[in-house]
Amino acid sequence: MRAGAPDPVEAAGALVWRVRAGRLQVALVHRPRYRDWSWPKGKLDPGEVPPVAAVREVEEETGMAVVLGLPLPGLRYALSDGRRKVVHYWAARVAGRGDDVPLRARPPVPHADRSEIDHWEWFDTAQAARRLTRRDDRRPLDALVEAYAKDRLDTRALVVARHGQARKRALWGGTEDDRPLTGLGLRQAATLTPLLAAFGVEQVVTSRWERCATTVAPYAQAAGVTPEVADGLTEARHDESPARVAAIVADALEARRDTVLCTHRPVLPTVLDVLEVQSRRAVADALPRENPFLAPGEVLVAHAARTRRGTRVVGVERHRSPAGAD
Repeated sequence: MRAGAPDPVEAAGALVWRVRAGRLQVALVHRPRYRDWSWPKGKLDPGEVPPVAAVREVEEETGMAVVLGLPLPGLRYALSDGRRKVVHYWAARVAGRGDDVPLRARPPVPHADRSEIDHWEWFDTAQAARRLTRRDDRRPLDALVEAYAKDRLDTRALVVARHGQARKRALWGGTEDDRPLTGLGLRQAATLTPLLAAFGVEQVVTSRWERCATTVAPYAQAAGVTPEVADGLTEARHDESPARVAAIVADALEARRDTVLCTHRPVLPTVLDVLEVQSRRAVADALPRENPFLAPGEVLVAHAARTRRGTRVVGVERHRSPAGAD
């Protein structure tokens, strides 16, 4: 961004899809003010991250509670006041495919003003391409159709979370097992709840050490999920047997359950190695390569699909905590 340029206006939405009678369909919304058909979307609220905004906007505009899947191409364009607008999109499905857990982890969402969205409809994708008012809105649709044709659209999420900021080792008189989060780390943990809900997380796997367990505790409590404690994800056990960590990650990819796996910075290279082996080359190239790999409280979302070549990671994305970092 140029020095002195205003921050872009960020918005987020989703292409909600389903298959009916063997045909791929998507949901479009109608905006009477502009007399157009478009994807459900809207601007981010202050302190909101794009995936959370996408889920909220879809529910406000259609009444559908959705779970996000594969990230799709977004849009960038100039506004009349000279600012840039950035719109983030995901593929999404209506919650209820066996992952209704996240619905308990997010508050009720009010429906949009009927003067903004007066109705919405399902369309076959070819119909949707013709009905969309803005030509650029076809770009995420083209990507969605291509992903469906290549068996990459029906995905499950493996969310790799680095624990929130912890007390420094030199300032902690206890053991590594019980070194706690700082106040910032606790705020980072709290902001994970709506983010994990957006990706439909129904299984929580964590290192038993305090700083990891505390990071995923708010989500587990909100979603009514009992965390699975994996001793192999601690730094000490990883040093003894990286292969054990690799097996945990591989099992999570094959399980076909939306899962969060919370661990420590020294363990991340092994986690990423497994994801790289299971990824398409373009996806592998997008994985973090340099230490510290993820910031405290940051997550990497790996989207896995069962393709003709077996389970593959077909997309990745990263999200930092809106609580910030030191």
